Amino acid sequence: MTSADYSPKSTSTVELSPSYTLPIVLIIAAVTIVLIQPWVSLAIALFGLFLLFQAVTIRLQFTETALDIYRSETLIRRFPYQEWQNWEIFWTSVPILFYFSEVKSIHFIPILFDPKLLRTCLEEHFPKI
Repeated sequence: MTSADYSPKSTSTVELSPSYTLPIVLIIAAVTIVLIQPWVSLAIALFGLFLLFQAVTIRLQFTETALDIYRSETLIRRFPYQEWQNWEIFWTSVPILFYFSEVKSIHFIPILFDPKLLRTCLEEHFPKI
């Protein structure tokens, strides 16, 4: 699975490339906080390392019918667009969190992939009204 070049109204699957910005910013913040609050710094660093691991292993794919989430080559979850009610990317200037709601549940996903391509795919597959 590789990142696909995106074209509007594409019928192919689009896989979002990883973005390591959020985990790296958290790790750098933890290093700067270590002298002031070591325990807080440790918690932030561990969370940053966890997100870095997730960015390396998790992939989002937009298909014609669903958002698929893969860990390496294994499909771990499929979210059909027909069950979606709403979506939002929080803090668009510095995107850090992707939210979407389905009929029976809501989901918050940290932005560990290309935020511009994410928005483009969302607008094509589930346009906001």
